[in-house]
Amino acid sequence: MTPVRLLARPLLASVFVSGGINALRAPKAHGQMAEPVVDKVAEPLGLPEDPELLAQVNGGVMIGAGLLLALGKAPRLASTALAVTLVPTTMAEHRFWEADDDDERDAQRIHFMKNLGLLGGLVLAAVDTEGKPGLAWRAGSAGRKARREARRAGKVAKAEGRRAGTRVTAALPG
Repeated sequence: MTPVRLLARPLLASVFVSGGINALRAPKAHGQMAEPVVDKVAEPLGLPEDPELLAQVNGGVMIGAGLLLALGKAPRLASTALAVTLVPTTMAEHRFWEADDDDERDAQRIHFMKNLGLLGGLVLAAVDTEGKPGLAWRAGSAGRKARREARRAGKVAKAEGRRAGTRVTAALPG
């Protein structure tokens, strides 16, 4: 792992591990903030309608995926999981458009924008192949190689068939 990744992944992950611990320590407060979002999305998505439970699950995912990212274990999967948790967290906790007080609206807008920046970092981490080909490239490359080998085998078989046909014809009495 490069020094940049060795430093950047734990830095990016730290906010999620911290936030996840906070969500597990205070599920009621996080559940109250999440309630308006849970009311709108839980039933259509088939999720439990208990905001506290969802806050705890979200916190657990944030801790687990954050630790995986920090340690460089399955970083693409961990980054994707964190991105998925960040969207509802942002929508639940930083609804600046609903704030009545100008100072509160500004503070929530800052947090909302900070989370958008974190989301950008997670997207970059999720697509980072560390210089190795990604799964899509490897699958495409394997397909191209298989087609190339099949064409080559077909040409060899055709040539062998012609040679064999010529030998058989020459050996027939006639």
